[in-house]
Amino acid sequence: MKTTIGTDVAHAAQLLKQGAVVAIPTETVYGLAADAFNEEAVLTIFSVKQRPAFDPLIVHVRDRRQLDQVAQVPAEAEALIGCFWPGPLTLVLPKRPGVPDLVTSGLDTVAVRMPAHPMTRALLDALDAPLAAPSANPFGYVSPTTARHVLDQLGGRIPYILDGGPCTVGVESTILGWQGNWVLYRPGGVPVEAIGEVVGPVHQAPTNARPQAPGMLESHYAPRKPVHVGDVPALLRRFAGRAVGVISFRTEHPAHRCEVLSPEGDLAAAARHLFAVLRELDSSDCQLIVAERFPEEGLGRAINDRLRRAAAGR
Repeated sequence: MKTTIGTDVAHAAQLLKQGAVVAIPTETVYGLAADAFNEEAVLTIFSVKQRPAFDPLIVHVRDRRQLDQVAQVPAEAEALIGCFWPGPLTLVLPKRPGVPDLVTSGLDTVAVRMPAHPMTRALLDALDAPLAAPSANPFGYVSPTTARHVLDQLGGRIPYILDGGPCTVGVESTILGWQGNWVLYRPGGVPVEAIGEVVGPVHQAPTNARPQAPGMLESHYAPRKPVHVGDVPALLRRFAGRAVGVISFRTEHPAHRCEVLSPEGDLAAAARHLFAVLRELDSSDCQLIVAERFPEEGLGRAINDRLRRAAAGR
């Protein structure tokens, strides 16, 4: 299969209506999209990504009418929807019967969000159905933040990549679920502090062997090279004599390569650059990657979460 990159929203919509999968831009990362109500198309997502069927997908909706088609919305969700949609916040809500079990991995809840990227919003306007769309990468690998990243990973396996430019957030959406109170399944593009200002305390979701929401597997977002997270000078001493690539927030370190995500100390800029830097170091001549822990606040939580999962089991 030949994979092409372009900016033709109408062409992408036509392919999706025909049951194909298409890579789409969002403000967080690029997604691999299919008609959420077309089980065969959704099955193709799992096949292309080699994603296990127990890991649920996020459904992307264009408006409140589509939201009501896929989920039952508790009154407690209204303030979050009003403040953060469209945007990088996913809500795990009781699902409607029409949502295929394949999308939700058999759970009675569905993860849903309203993307903010103007090109994907135009695409949703051109379709009758919402889109199921995990990140557009092989399962477990670093998420793509440009159309080129998608082509490098999935070229020849999908027909079209809708190019909306580099992603402006750069890490996946924050995921919340309602269990009588709001619980955090995954930190992401909306800081927990901002959510707390709207709905009060947010609790950490319990750890289950079976994921209750996308992006909860312990090992995820990982490059092929080993990743270690901790005190960078100590790790450089530990791996002395090896070609080490360093991911740092704002400090240069004497290493084979050192990638500073934000010399100005801007966590949003650091999050925007994280996956691209992970990908660049993974394709470099470095033998392994070490990363420092970021401030556990704002988007720093999401960065630490992605780095911890990238290093899991190492």
